Amino acid sequence: MNKTILITGASRGIGFALAEKFLENGFKVIGTSRSGKVNGIQHKSFDVLKLDLSDFKNIELFKKEIIDKGIKIDILINNAAIGPDLDFSNPEEISFKQTFDVNVIGTTFLTESLIENIKLKGKIINISSEMGSIELCNRFDSVAYRMSKTALNMYTKVLSNRLLENIKVASIHPGWVRTTIAKSNITDGLLSASESANEIYKFVVSNFQTGIFWNIETQSEFKW
Repeated sequence: MNKTILITGASRGIGFALAEKFLENGFKVIGTSRSGKVNGIQHKSFDVLKLDLSDFKNIELFKKEIIDKGIKIDILINNAAIGPDLDFSNPEEISFKQTFDVNVIGTTFLTESLIENIKLKGKIINISSEMGSIELCNRFDSVAYRMSKTALNMYTKVLSNRLLENIKVASIHPGWVRTTIAKSNITDGLLSASESANEIYKFVVSNFQTGIFWNIETQSEFKW
């Protein structure tokens, strides 16, 4: 029986590339998008569900849909994120709140709502960023985005402690990827979404240590 993976934010970028990669390797993939549509993937093992992480009611409806359909998940990849303040120097109230609503609050409570639907010995992967590393931070831009990824990393550690022996949890730095999340990514990114997804896939299917922050660029642990 094929394993089932749920990937949030699958309509473009890393999420889209991950959906393609896992489908290529025989997984049943459930992708999410705010519109409930993902253009460009036609596959019998691919389903799309509507999910808006900034809306608690939508998260509740999503959970109900998962239960009603009897879906059990082997792997959850929390990929969906926004970065409206990327490349900007100072925090701004509206974009700050939007960033935390999606990257931290929505992601956390979606995960909490799905834990009982994740199979024993399953995996939860949080797509983080080197920008969430406190030890390596030497810049002052993108305040909300950086803080949101640091918070996500803490959730990884807390959750890995709670789910020890039952579900593996990890954060991943996916590399500097050429995605549309920021102008600098488009022009300066070192990896394509597919290249990043290939390395993320290798990590996800490996027997990794729970509670780890992994750098796919160096294939080694990242500094928190």
